[in-house]
Amino acid sequence: MKLRPLTFDRAEPVPTPPIPVDADTTARQLTVRTIFAARRMTLPAAVLMIGHQVGEALVPVVMGSAIDRAIATQDGTQLVLWLVALGAVFAMLTFSFRIGSRIGLLGMQAVQHQLRTRVTDRILDPRGMAGPPRLPGVSLSIATSDVQRLAMASAIGVYPIGQIAAVVFTGIVLLTISWPLGVAVLLGAPTILWILDRAGGSLRARSEHQQEMAARAAGTATDLVTGFRVVKGIGAERVAARRYGAASRRALSGVLAASRSEGVYLGAIESVSGLFVVAIGVAAGLMAVGGGLAVGQLITVVGLTQFVMGPLGALGTNAGSVWAAAVASARRILTVLQAPPSITIGTTTGDAASGPLRLDALTHGPVRDLDLDLPATGLVAVVADAPTTAALVGVLSRSAPPESGSVRIGDTDLFDLDEDTAIATVRVAPHHAALFEGSVLDNIAAAVDPDAADRESRITRAVFAAACDDVVEALPDGLETSVGEAGRLLSGGQRQRVALARAIAADSSVLVLVDPTTAVDSVTEANVAERLARARAGGLTLVFTDAPAHLSAADEVIVLAGGRLVHRGTADDAPALPPAGPAGTPVEAAR
Repeated sequence: MKLRPLTFDRAEPVPTPPIPVDADTTARQLTVRTIFAARRMTLPAAVLMIGHQVGEALVPVVMGSAIDRAIATQDGTQLVLWLVALGAVFAMLTFSFRIGSRIGLLGMQAVQHQLRTRVTDRILDPRGMAGPPRLPGVSLSIATSDVQRLAMASAIGVYPIGQIAAVVFTGIVLLTISWPLGVAVLLGAPTILWILDRAGGSLRARSEHQQEMAARAAGTATDLVTGFRVVKGIGAERVAARRYGAASRRALSGVLAASRSEGVYLGAIESVSGLFVVAIGVAAGLMAVGGGLAVGQLITVVGLTQFVMGPLGALGTNAGSVWAAAVASARRILTVLQAPPSITIGTTTGDAASGPLRLDALTHGPVRDLDLDLPATGLVAVVADAPTTAALVGVLSRSAPPESGSVRIGDTDLFDLDEDTAIATVRVAPHHAALFEGSVLDNIAAAVDPDAADRESRITRAVFAAACDDVVEALPDGLETSVGEAGRLLSGGQRQRVALARAIAADSSVLVLVDPTTAVDSVTEANVAERLARARAGGLTLVFTDAPAHLSAADEVIVLAGGRLVHRGTADDAPALPPAGPAGTPVEAAR
């Protein structure tokens, strides 16, 4: 078996300075910091947007000048010159918009990458997050939709700058043509849009509420799909469907209400803007009839008035809605980034943890005052009900600290170890272990240091111990066969064996397995149980299971009932075994 380095093909993101977030950061502060996070890209983009908007404003100016100086005078030379000038203006505004938009989008994507990475890292932080429990679907919605909406706030530092420049330039031009009209446009247009913006406050509130409901509906849908097999297995399809239907209807109701309000609001803006342009046009027309304006100046005034309503309207609506959505999303993102850890990770490193595994007066959930002294090597099977298994797995994976008592490796408390040392010492492989997209070999080799001298032998041994050799033979490309997203191209039994091989290849001092062979046939299960004991001869393997094959292969069988020790010996002299509960009930902590 020839190994190749594990690599991921991805474009390097554009580096952006870290966005500071501390315990006192508010949603508005985070939004403002996000706007200016990619200044290396947004500032050049803003300059180019100024060029675009000024170019747009120059179009009616050039056309009006061409009418007065070329068409009205029938001067062919002037007409050619003004047409060339008009072409240059269009070339400038087109170039500025295309390049500026690309640079601005690049900055937005860079900010989005940074935020998504930070949110994902915090969600996956081994210290966990204190506070109310969060459904996986809600966390996914925050890491995707909310991060995207917050990153879009960086556009506020690009497009509104050009829009403000357009308003200022338009005002200067109008003042040079007719100061009464210039004053009317510069004062009247912002006043009208400000009034409309204030009236749109309820729209922004509804938009924020709609985002919240949509996020909950998306989270419910994600959780339903993820746990579909469990839902179907317990016959709860109708209950789950009703739950999602109710969440979806609430989200739909919020979307429709927000859309109706937005339609009324935008319709009012368009109507008032149109009436304002008509009023300015009528006033300019009367001045032209009276000789106060030339025909070209009339066209310039009407064209600029109509044009300037666009930037002003964008400032009042687009920037406002983007800001409102970003602040709402920032508030949800902060619930993740500011969440305190649920456990405290120690700082002890190196080989400080070695020796037998001891549970001293451990109390957690249904487990009460449990004392266990386990050997440093061997295969130990633990038979327990689902709540007891969940409690012990949660503590051993350090997903939750014990209520009292301790878990010790030799003389070192498990919770005193730093993360890397803890994982190398005690590794918990969950029942529903996730595979990442790549080949079978990629997934198994991910648990082994690429520089390890025994890397190839460890992977070979793990493949055999998990009975993955049968899987490799059945797959079209052997170890190089792609597993697909989350391993969906493999059967349930194949996924389970690949995940088990990955856990064995990690070669931790203590390996904790939770029902590792529920998806395979009895013959394969017996092979795995026998090979596992040999492959893990140098360390302790703790298997939470009631499968007869594992109990027979185990050096020792421990039976827990109601969180208390009721038997310790072999499977032959064990009392009636308690039901282990549905597979996957224990905490699914991937360690």
